[in-house]
Amino acid sequence: MTAERDIVVIGAGIVGVSAAIHLQKRGRSVTLVDRRDPGEETSYGNTGVIEGGTYVPIAMPRDVRSLLRYARNMQPEMHFHWGAMPKVAPWLMQLAANSSEAKLRANGGHVMALLAHAIDEHKALLSAAGAERYLRETGWIRIYRSEAAFQANALERRIADEGGFGYDVLDPEEVRELEPHLNSVFARAEHWHDVASLSDPGAVTKAYAAQFAADGGSFERTATRRLTPSGAGWTIETDGGSIAAREVVVALGPWSMDLLTPLGYRVPFAVKRGYHTHYRPKGNASLVRPIVDVSYGYAMSPMTLGIRVTTGIEFADRDAPPTPVQVSRIEPHVRELIPLGEPVEDSPWMGRRPSFPDSLPAIGPAPNHAGLWLDFGHAHLGLTLGPVSGRLLAEMICGEATVVDPAPYSVTRFG
Repeated sequence: MTAERDIVVIGAGIVGVSAAIHLQKRGRSVTLVDRRDPGEETSYGNTGVIEGGTYVPIAMPRDVRSLLRYARNMQPEMHFHWGAMPKVAPWLMQLAANSSEAKLRANGGHVMALLAHAIDEHKALLSAAGAERYLRETGWIRIYRSEAAFQANALERRIADEGGFGYDVLDPEEVRELEPHLNSVFARAEHWHDVASLSDPGAVTKAYAAQFAADGGSFERTATRRLTPSGAGWTIETDGGSIAAREVVVALGPWSMDLLTPLGYRVPFAVKRGYHTHYRPKGNASLVRPIVDVSYGYAMSPMTLGIRVTTGIEFADRDAPPTPVQVSRIEPHVRELIPLGEPVEDSPWMGRRPSFPDSLPAIGPAPNHAGLWLDFGHAHLGLTLGPVSGRLLAEMICGEATVVDPAPYSVTRFG
């Protein structure tokens, strides 16, 4: 066993790297541990969006017709492996319990407290890492293929109006002034202003990690198998041997519960899988900003490798083989919206989103073990919230005043 470390952060995605940086800034000696190099799992494959302003959590439909369509795998934004349903069903029931307007407003408000700092926290890390070139502050556009789909999103616009957040409602001609290469196959759109994006989120996470290392941080590439309380600290069992640490942060995203369940923690946790494909544009077609096709449940974003198209949610066993049926279902709709060439990759990339049914992450101390800290469960907002979550957690660990009230993100909310 190596000499005792001060604090070890397990997980080198955007959440773990950000936590490591903020702890390092406060004088802690930090070791970052992951089985892969920084930014090569969930943090690599997202839409690159840094959300700000309003947020309404994902909700369970309440009308029978929609529920039947989901049950029959007829909705492109969601796909079920029915073999996974015994594990997923209790989580979906809690999602339904969090789908009233009152719950959506309350939980969304707690997310928005973090969103208020998300872009600025990224800017600080981008500047320190010399990675400002990846940032775009162009907002994003959400399109609706029908007036009914547009009206179904009225709650978010009401919340934006109440909070004074900036957006414009656009018709297809107005959208083409912003995105000339989009075809007018939709009815209405929104241009949300308080949104930034990154042209290569994986490279940004690596840039943050490189700056962490340049400032004296340590990175060990090895898989963590078990956490064991040991005296006043922890023993971390890895494929490369045992590591002793005074304190530990679990920031392993969809793999976090692998370490926490043996310690007795039981929380409603699900892994939402998703896919992306990069396409070469056809001719001179291009995008200025991310586009979300709300009606068909996908997003596309201009990236270094091409136009990245990301799917919605797949509920399956976390480690089951990929089944990218959503990619083939949405591709015709993508192609009718923008001229695309051939895919860049031979097969779609698959990632895993760690999710709680109230759409809030777990940030803060593990209630039953001193020196064990949690920072995971950010669902679709891992890239957005990584830096501000890292700041909040570091402030809590170091006994400082916190950037926001941490109480809503405590894992104790689940009992």
